Amino acid sequence: MTDIDKTAGPTDTPPAGAEAIKAIPVRHYGRYAAAVIAIALFAAIIYAFGQGEINWQAVPDYFFDDRIMTGVYKTLLLTVLSMLIGIVGGILLAVMRLSKNPVTSSIAWFYIWFFRGTPVLVQLFLWFNLGLVFHYINLMPLYKDEWSNFMTPLLTALLGLGLNEAAYMAEICRAGLLAVDEGQTEAAHALGMSHSKTLRRVIIPQAMRVIVPPTGNEVINMLKTTSLVAAVQYPELFRYAQDIGQNSGAPVEMYFLAAAWYLIMTSVLSVGQYYIERYYARGSSRQLPPTPWQRVKTNMLSLGRPKGGMA
Repeated sequence: MTDIDKTAGPTDTPPAGAEAIKAIPVRHYGRYAAAVIAIALFAAIIYAFGQGEINWQAVPDYFFDDRIMTGVYKTLLLTVLSMLIGIVGGILLAVMRLSKNPVTSSIAWFYIWFFRGTPVLVQLFLWFNLGLVFHYINLMPLYKDEWSNFMTPLLTALLGLGLNEAAYMAEICRAGLLAVDEGQTEAAHALGMSHSKTLRRVIIPQAMRVIVPPTGNEVINMLKTTSLVAAVQYPELFRYAQDIGQNSGAPVEMYFLAAAWYLIMTSVLSVGQYYIERYYARGSSRQLPPTPWQRVKTNMLSLGRPKGGMA
């Protein structure tokens, strides 16, 4: 009786007389055709813009103009301040929505319903023209003045953008808080932690993984939405670009210039959003996703490796 060696593993050597299997990759002709069509369309668009009656030289001439740089600064400032108002208001509204008190939860629901149901531009005009209802603003010994003097273009922009953003942030925060399992709260209370400490130490850190990605999108969207405040006479990037375009006779070129600056700012914010998301993913992912620099480094190293073997 022949003994079988059970410790022997499978061998890569094919049996005698058998032919080695040659793997032939499947050719995806549809992908090649789609790539060619996409490149051709892109080249056609570039050619059309190059042949158009656009003075492209005006874009670099005014790219770092003092008025444009002032507009960039005011756009970023308005974005940051409006998002601060939106985040703080959103947290308060989310807590009110989750409250067992029917009055506070109803007030929060009505606020969210109103501000999410009306356009931002309409809200800006409403704030700007509320002097028809409130002729004076009277804060007793602190401040007293006419509404037209109190409601400046900057304050109108902050209230219009910030209060509208609070409605959206409230739903984002509420979704994040509800995403945390109730067992986490029960376990924290069983350990003797107070409700506020449980919220700070247990609930919010876990909820941030759900809150951060849509919040990053809201920041980018807020930066672009700031262009609407030109309607209430607040000068920012888009308004300065319009003024330069009218004075220089190159209005379309200045629109391209403004679009380029918006792309730069949103790209920087997107990179920041990526690293913040990566930071809060530490508790849920065994292996963090590689950073853009790590991806580039990996691709560069892979180019130097010979096919079918290790470098």
